[in-house]
Amino acid sequence: MDALQFLNSRRSVRHFKPGRIPRPVIERLLKTACQAPSAHNRQPWRFLVLEEMQAKAQLVEAMQSGFKRDLEEDGLEPQEIEQRLSRSRDRIMSASAAVVLCMDPLVMDAYPDETRQTAERLMAVQSTALAGGTLLLAAHAEELGAVWICAPLFAQEAVREAFELPDSWEPQALVLIGYPAQLPEPRLRRPLDEVVRYR
Repeated sequence: MDALQFLNSRRSVRHFKPGRIPRPVIERLLKTACQAPSAHNRQPWRFLVLEEMQAKAQLVEAMQSGFKRDLEEDGLEPQEIEQRLSRSRDRIMSASAAVVLCMDPLVMDAYPDETRQTAERLMAVQSTALAGGTLLLAAHAEELGAVWICAPLFAQEAVREAFELPDSWEPQALVLIGYPAQLPEPRLRRPLDEVVRYR
């Protein structure tokens, strides 16, 4: 498989086989993720790696109280709420590793004006996301499955407190990694003429 075929063959895997990922493999994934480009080379990404069932259950508990409250406020029926909570819980618990991708904005520049400070924060977000995307590709290269989940964005303080993370670590995403139980079919992508302009 050439490089472009490899990139195009990555899928978001949500169902995993049982099995622990060896620590050296996890470390290879993280070292590769840290090769992502970042604004000013500040490398604002931080990783919380959860391998133990108890730790993953702690993450589920930290995120789900707020998730349940939001679904109730959205007016969903109790049965639908429980189905969504259960699906999320099962997905996290079945992964061999759950990586909470965090951002540390303190390593970025500080500006006196709001415009530049807002742009600087966005650069930190973009840099952290690039590390997360590279982590997904690294997992694919190791023949592992992985999926990006945004849930920690809605429970940043709860996740930070549950794991006693530094105050400056801002949870941005959750990357679930494991041995794929099944490879999803490719999902449709928008045609280039919808998303590209040439001049």
